[in-house]
Amino acid sequence: MACDFGHLLISFGIFIVLFHFYTLMVFSKPQVPCYFIFGDSWVDTGNNNKLKTKCKVNYPPYGIDFPEGSTGRFTNGRNSADLIGQYLGFNKFTPTYATASKRNKDIKRGVNYGSGCAGIRQESGRHLGDRVFMDRQLRQHKSIVSKLSRSKKNRSLLKKCVYIVNMGSNDYVNNFFLHGFYNTSNKYTKKQFAKVLVKQYSKQLKTLYRLGGRKIAVFGLANMGCAPIQIFRFGTNGKPCVQPINDAVRLFNDRLMNLVVKLNKDNSGAKFTFINLASILSPLGDIPLPSTPCCPVREDWQCIRSSNPCLIRDLTIFFDGMHPTETCNFILARRSFSALSPSDAYPYDISHLARL
Repeated sequence: MACDFGHLLISFGIFIVLFHFYTLMVFSKPQVPCYFIFGDSWVDTGNNNKLKTKCKVNYPPYGIDFPEGSTGRFTNGRNSADLIGQYLGFNKFTPTYATASKRNKDIKRGVNYGSGCAGIRQESGRHLGDRVFMDRQLRQHKSIVSKLSRSKKNRSLLKKCVYIVNMGSNDYVNNFFLHGFYNTSNKYTKKQFAKVLVKQYSKQLKTLYRLGGRKIAVFGLANMGCAPIQIFRFGTNGKPCVQPINDAVRLFNDRLMNLVVKLNKDNSGAKFTFINLASILSPLGDIPLPSTPCCPVREDWQCIRSSNPCLIRDLTIFFDGMHPTETCNFILARRSFSALSPSDAYPYDISHLARL
């Protein structure tokens, strides 16, 4: 992914003021009864901590700016799911499935199933170890829904909750474009892979609908060819980012937005919306992005344990080789929640989704 660095610098003063204002703003009560989160490392808040995987970050300097420290968030502070939850009016962070499933009282306000390195496809990210891929997250959600459905009141609330789904990055960076471990790029062209991937994603989103979800924000992919890890692996041939990766992202996003339209048309009461991360977090065309992570990184481009990150993190795009800083997450969350451009969200942003 990439945050629009040129825009960030030009509007830095405005964003920092808004950052402190909006993140301190607390609603008198949540706008929706509950908030469910599905996805990968962009939204993981600790589900991977006890898994046998290299894809976990429950150590410093991750969490250096988070009140609870190194919880398993792949950034220095809050991730986008945390911030969206705050904008929805929740004064506590949504509990992880790993903790909420053991305490029934926590599940009424929602659950976070996000898992670093997880994908739409089961095999994506497997070379790094265990992860909770999308089908597995849906099975976890089914168990939560089963508990909630014991109460008629809870069953009716599920349709009023907001659901966000941010999945698909690892199907590219830890599958299709990782040729040494996976053969998907030999089996499919980029266009064919986007078609196959969105077809599987469609089944998963329909499952979420059958489990009671109605207000569902589906996040497209950011331009992952602009991340430091991808620039290092592939080079850019003089361009700002790795163009073949961003081309694949565009093919996927186009199909995903069309899928959202179809899901709304074909399913009674469905209120799916598409959040366009490639628009929200894309670089300016001919302006090279600074590709230096904030923290010293290992060979896998995660932060070296207990290393010293950069001092001015508010002016940094990437915390490690792939994941955004809290400031960049703020821009992502703020424009997802209240679109600044018609291209940010379709047919509506998350604030409108909550009110439907």
